[in-house]
Amino acid sequence: MMRRMRFHQAAFTLLELLIALVVAGALAAIAIPNYQSYIERAKRSQAMADIGELGMAIERFYTIKFTYPANLAALGGNLPVNDPWGNPYQYLGIEVVPPPNTGAVRRDKNLNPLNSDYDLYSMGPDGQTQKQLTATKARDDIVRAGNGGYIGVASEH
Repeated sequence: MMRRMRFHQAAFTLLELLIALVVAGALAAIAIPNYQSYIERAKRSQAMADIGELGMAIERFYTIKFTYPANLAALGGNLPVNDPWGNPYQYLGIEVVPPPNTGAVRRDKNLNPLNSDYDLYSMGPDGQTQKQLTATKARDDIVRAGNGGYIGVASEH
């Protein structure tokens, strides 16, 4: 009497592989946007912190020299030059002699100037801006407004 031996192969079926791929794809579809959102929030927070740090350096400059700097390079030191998206921070001294053209000053939704001393902002993720905060290209900018009373996203001001 001969015994028949059965061999069982330990392998995945095509259906099991497809189910595993669907589950992995669903997890990736959830995880990737959440991760990208986290990265953008971190960059926004970094830009706000940088603007706060630059603002303090500008105020120190004003305390010593009794005038605002002509540009950010005049501050010297180890200060952030570029925002987290790789674009240079934008600065415009308003309370300087001679004063800037009034068309260069950033404005809120009511066309009032954001600041009376100086404008300091990041052009945000798209690297583009416009003077009025309600403009499409300015809504993602990180701005300093109210003479330092607000630092945040332009669309939330």
